[in-house]
Amino acid sequence: MRVVALVDDLMDRSRLTAAVPGTTFARAAEACAGADVVVIDLARHAASVADVRVVAPGTRIVAFGAHVDSDLLAQAGADGADVVVPRSAFFRNPAEAVNGA
Repeated sequence: MRVVALVDDLMDRSRLTAAVPGTTFARAAEACAGADVVVIDLARHAASVADVRVVAPGTRIVAFGAHVDSDLLAQAGADGADVVVPRSAFFRNPAEAVNGA
């Protein structure tokens, strides 16, 4: 399974790769083409959800963001994210969020 993440924070990256080894990181939606799963940090890449949906229409998109930013979380779902969760829930078990368990 190819997992690509639009996640810039180094601590978040290390937590994600510890839970989902082999995750690659990108800075733009175009790099997500061909991925099975794309993880998006809404704090920095909220506008990328719709772009990822265009370049990778069959990709499972998992987006996370601050629980207090309900408008941003709702917009991610409207833009095409399959799973939208608060940041704390995502990092409780990133592998589960990515694998869809």
